Amino acid sequence: MNILLLGSGGREHALAWKLAQSPLCRALYAAPGNPGIAEVGTCVSLDAGDHAAVVAFCEEKVIGLVVIGPEAPLVDGLADSLRAAGFSVFGPSKAAAQLEGSKGFTKDLCERAGIPTAGYVRVSSEADGMAALERFGAPVVIKADGLAAGKGVTVAMTMAEAEDAVREIFAGRFGEAGAEAVIEEFLEGEEASFFALTDGGTIVPFASAQDHKRVGDGDTGPNTGGMGAYSPAPVLTPALEAEAFTRIIAPTVRTLANEGMPYSGVLFLGLMLTQEGPKLIEYNCRFGDPECQAMMMRLESDLVEILHACAENRLGAIPSPRFSEQTALTVVMAARGYPGTPEKGGRIGGIAEAERGGAKVFHAGTAIADGALVANGGRVLNVTALGASVTEAQARAYATVDAIDFPTGFCRRDIGWREVAREAGKG
Repeated sequence: MNILLLGSGGREHALAWKLAQSPLCRALYAAPGNPGIAEVGTCVSLDAGDHAAVVAFCEEKVIGLVVIGPEAPLVDGLADSLRAAGFSVFGPSKAAAQLEGSKGFTKDLCERAGIPTAGYVRVSSEADGMAALERFGAPVVIKADGLAAGKGVTVAMTMAEAEDAVREIFAGRFGEAGAEAVIEEFLEGEEASFFALTDGGTIVPFASAQDHKRVGDGDTGPNTGGMGAYSPAPVLTPALEAEAFTRIIAPTVRTLANEGMPYSGVLFLGLMLTQEGPKLIEYNCRFGDPECQAMMMRLESDLVEILHACAENRLGAIPSPRFSEQTALTVVMAARGYPGTPEKGGRIGGIAEAERGGAKVFHAGTAIADGALVANGGRVLNVTALGASVTEAQARAYATVDAIDFPTGFCRRDIGWREVAREAGKG
């Protein structure tokens, strides 16, 4: 079949790389794509915000499956427009995508469904936010309600930091995403990510991962979209996965279906593993970035078969996804200045040579300028390697990083540090 993939980041390159391996994929188009995706598919200029143009392209190219990578088109309702035109789409409806599009929507759903999560209050003004801070004290978590590119959450360890975060949101830093905010209690524990697929009825566990959000080694500095990840996350044991499935995922899918918003696509749970068990931090309605890169390296099943079955409400009719028992670890190479203003235009070389050791380099923020590969975003490359352990995958990933010529780039040097310490008996 002909497939259209929407997006341009490292997540989309990983998806494109895996989709193109399927014998079911006849032609792969990506909009807008990136230079890495162009190696496995055809990149086209298409505005995901122009629903009519996307539908017209799908009609012209006889697209059999549309895979929507980023969250913004899902929250904007592109999946609804495509389904109304008769196309199979991997990704939830606008109504169901509120799970990511509105932090308050998700917290209210958790309350209705009895899903374990942090205590919270929704606020719509700076004054209300300040009053809520007095109730919670510090440490406390402050979240812009809407989409903020992974940068709308502040884990404030002091009241001064919390007050600054509230002022920032209601001063308009995040635009419409900051029209409301959610103030949450601070949860103690270790974070992990868990992914499941659902067609609205059948729910299938996918994989676990652990992300590293802060820009600096030792989890220091400001939050980013993610500086690296590894999969699976051993800290999320089979027992904890089963608990998260039973107490969080299943009631979410059931509640959305009962309320007329059946969810179809991937559910990405951000979890805090507390002493009382896993609690939901947030939902995302798409694959994580950079968690997706690690998961696609491990996936042994046909991705087209899985996503198409999910889109066509027959997930229960195909085998469950199979993964390598090896660990995959991804290191993000970012442009100098990220997560502030990244330095664009820096030349990149040596990728083909670096990959000869078996790792894969996924393009995230790259472009071609004067015949050369250059940085064109904050997170630029995602270096992903497999290993028998996190320690081995980490060593292979950093050996590949060191073989790439990217003078204006940088990366964290400790991705996977918690599990590496545990494997060494020091955790």
